[in-house]
Amino acid sequence: MNDDEFYQAEAQPWRRELPRFYYHTHFVEMLAFVKAHYTHVFSDREQAFFDDFDELPFEAQCLYVRLVNRKGRVFARSRLRYPEIGDSGRLLAALDAAGWLARPGAEHVDEVLSFMTRSQLLDALRPRFVGMKTSMKKAELLEFAKAHATASELVELLPTDGVFIQGREAVIRFLLFLYFGRISDGLSRFTMRDLGLVRTSAQAASYEPRFQDRAEAMETYFYACMLADFGRFPERLQQMAHGVDEWPEPQQGYAASLRDKLAYRLGRALERNKETYAALRLYQKGENTRCAERVVRLLLASGQRVEAEQFLERCLTDPASDAEALLAADLYARKFGKKRTSSLTDLLRAADVIDIDEAHSGSPENAAVAYYEQRGIAAYRVENTLWRTFFGLLFWDLLFGKAASGRHSPFESLPGSVQSGRFLAENQDAIAARLALLNKPAALKQALLKTSVSHYGTANGVFRWRQRTLDALHAMIDKAQAKAMRPMLMRFCADYDDARSGYPDLMLIDGDTVRFIEIKTDGDSVRRNQLLRIEQLRSAGFDADVVQVRWILDPEQDYVVVDVETTGGRGEQHRVTELGAVRVRNGEIVDRYQTLLNPQRGIPANITRLTGITPAMVADAPYFSDVADEFATFLEGGIFVAHNVDFDYRFIAQEFGRLGRTFRMPRLCTCASMRKLYPGRKSYSLAALTSDFGIRLDSHHRALCDAEAAAELLLLINEKRLEQLSPAENAVPSVARGGR
Repeated sequence: MNDDEFYQAEAQPWRRELPRFYYHTHFVEMLAFVKAHYTHVFSDREQAFFDDFDELPFEAQCLYVRLVNRKGRVFARSRLRYPEIGDSGRLLAALDAAGWLARPGAEHVDEVLSFMTRSQLLDALRPRFVGMKTSMKKAELLEFAKAHATASELVELLPTDGVFIQGREAVIRFLLFLYFGRISDGLSRFTMRDLGLVRTSAQAASYEPRFQDRAEAMETYFYACMLADFGRFPERLQQMAHGVDEWPEPQQGYAASLRDKLAYRLGRALERNKETYAALRLYQKGENTRCAERVVRLLLASGQRVEAEQFLERCLTDPASDAEALLAADLYARKFGKKRTSSLTDLLRAADVIDIDEAHSGSPENAAVAYYEQRGIAAYRVENTLWRTFFGLLFWDLLFGKAASGRHSPFESLPGSVQSGRFLAENQDAIAARLALLNKPAALKQALLKTSVSHYGTANGVFRWRQRTLDALHAMIDKAQAKAMRPMLMRFCADYDDARSGYPDLMLIDGDTVRFIEIKTDGDSVRRNQLLRIEQLRSAGFDADVVQVRWILDPEQDYVVVDVETTGGRGEQHRVTELGAVRVRNGEIVDRYQTLLNPQRGIPANITRLTGITPAMVADAPYFSDVADEFATFLEGGIFVAHNVDFDYRFIAQEFGRLGRTFRMPRLCTCASMRKLYPGRKSYSLAALTSDFGIRLDSHHRALCDAEAAAELLLLINEKRLEQLSPAENAVPSVARGGR
């Protein structure tokens, strides 16, 4: 959301809540913060920026801030209209005289070309390049121009009289980087904060600079700029790649992570251009697992087996991380140990298989939870939430309390020590004391509960508050050994960013065993970070593996086919007038439910004509609140089925919602399923389908009759599904890249 979008939204109510010169207030707030915390990294250039900005008239300051907040740094004078500031022409002249604007030069050619319209480019280039095709698209024109003229020549050719460049852009970009820790085009986050769209810390906080000196700040800024510019100007690939030997050597972890990301992205781009040697040089500059894998694969592809083997042996002897050690062991075994399959494939092939009815395929993880709970095994959907919450609650005061390391800015929720990887080094004794609680389950649970009660709902950058997660934590603490939990938590203390994701979907408590499982279905793959977490959990002492869900047609699965009649088709003001439902098991209707309901509002005449339900018929009928419990019991354990299921499901969910109750069930639509399994029919309405297949529909638009008819369609659907299920369902999921 940029400044122009806010300005153009002047008429919107939320826009009027902002003060007239809100953007100037935000800019001054940012400058004051940076000046208070980062003077130790300033050069004369940054200090001069502050001094010169203070000397500008207020209106000129406002116009410059407007330019900072707009997209890009090339502007046309004629397009600047800010009524609340005044005469833009006069203010631009003042900014120009004070050195806050610049004329387009050769160094700005990429941005100026992008700023020009296609017609402007054509008008400027045609006189110079006779015979140039006028049908060229803008991207083709840009490529043609750069191929046939130098940067200086292009600037001379282009109509730049009314165009100017935002001055001191490099300085303001650096100041914004110091504040946000990343390359930012403006201060839209401040505006979103004032509108309540972005949350910042509600309590007074101490802030600490993210960089200790100018050298550290500049090396990180270098890589941040390179990444941002590569995204904006991919045509600069060659220029960036050729300067790899001049990249600064990172002295700080954040800079190193940016360097590794840049090396990988540039390398992949060069590979796509078939520049293998240049890509290899870039990957060798990076030190993350993705770069290491590309080094090995490119060495092997170019016939350098000895070099590839030596590289892998170095990774095995002195791995940069657990992930690199795992990758190196896997690749070494496959490429030099004659192992035919990867560890990812092996993990899938060794996976247990559980059979679940296909109707649950919309949410495999929730279906697996229900599967295990039906067998008396406590199951929790935990993924990354469990370990993040454990870390956050156990070390809350060290992370967010008075003694915690300060944040880097009001917009950041993680302490600086966590972001920089210094959390363990700065809190070793306190961390050891907390981890000692793992040997005292009762005291540990009490401590976590106390922290949760005291701080529930407090925004933090580690985890989201969920009651179910605390239940899962207590269940794990009751059954797991301290020596298994300790190394997992220590990973968070040592490197939170590396440890925060990739954990298995579910935690199972089976007797005294804590088991973590990653759920996969046909076509899913195991990602490397998931394999890494499984190996780490196993190494710590937990049972951890992959479970494959095989979709079947379960004859014992109950379906509840529902139909509702209502006072109207849409809107929360409409209510249910009749409920009809049938329970289907093993191809037979085993139970029925029907009741009229008092909708507590009128029934339109056209609805009465359609359904035959009159106001008199429902006058003495029960309210939905009167039947909610018995209807919920009727639905329990089934799959919610209806013809155009979203309609019926929405009305039922709204009725439960009015009672403050959440309604969630797996769903199946007979209309959509019939379209898929019985294609080519003129109509898929309930009336048309029952006519086509000889199904009775004596009282159409009465709930029970329609539900019974839809149940017959469900039987047809399941017959077709059963025909389509084959022994191939026993196959192992494919190991395609990406996965679910």
